[in-house]
Amino acid sequence: MKHNNVIPNGHFKKHWQNYVKTWFNQPARKARRRNARQQKAIKIFPRPTAGPLRPVVRGQTLKYNMKVRAGRGFSLEELKVSYLTTKMHCFIQDCFFYLHMIQYSYMAWISSASFSVICLLELKFFITLEVVVEVYNLFALLEFHQSMTLFYFQCNQAAGIPKKLAPTIGIAVDHRRRNSSLEGFQTNVQRLKTFKAKLVVFPRRARKVKAGDSSPEELATATQVTGPFLPIVSEKPAIELVKVTEHMKSFKAYDKLRLERTNARHVGVRAKRAAEAEKEEKK
Repeated sequence: MKHNNVIPNGHFKKHWQNYVKTWFNQPARKARRRNARQQKAIKIFPRPTAGPLRPVVRGQTLKYNMKVRAGRGFSLEELKVSYLTTKMHCFIQDCFFYLHMIQYSYMAWISSASFSVICLLELKFFITLEVVVEVYNLFALLEFHQSMTLFYFQCNQAAGIPKKLAPTIGIAVDHRRRNSSLEGFQTNVQRLKTFKAKLVVFPRRARKVKAGDSSPEELATATQVTGPFLPIVSEKPAIELVKVTEHMKSFKAYDKLRLERTNARHVGVRAKRAAEAEKEEKK
């Protein structure tokens, strides 16, 4: 800007009456939303109106990770696959490495390979596996490697719900999610088991009842859940109240902080002086 001119500061607010947004249709919109909810509940009957079951997750970043909320969907580990420990992975890798070494040593076949008892301390789950396999070439060994890995994952189930079955019975699935803690994994597995225990499955056709469908008695008494089911409750930490003693009143917190700060700063100097004094005494 040059010279002593007026600074541009336009007030373009003419004909403001044409740009006012009114809310006279608010009561009608309220009624329309209510009717839409009712029509949706009728359309999805007997499914819950709140939608599919979602997992309990924690907020991202340090600012929000103390809060729990509903996530997008359950992980594949929570549905079907168990929480395998690092020791379990190492044990499987060692076994397959041993089989590879036998193959590379030009042995014609493997008569038997016995896997001893594997104990998962977290889940208290024991697996005993006796495997008899004949391996004639490297391709057969690699195929055996893949089938054995799949077998380990399928044997050690969590909630026992296949990933393709879960969306059909009202369980949201997110194949991208990964479990980062054992506590969160166990919480969601228990949530799935509770949901599974209360689940009532209607047959696709009334005259053709298949395995897994609920009994006619349960179907007769089943009602549609209209509110939130299995709500996520955030537990607040309990605060313990204590009586203020004379020692607490006389304690000088600021002086204590300054003293400890000084001690921390002089740790090296005091250690050096003590070492020199010890040398002088030895002389």
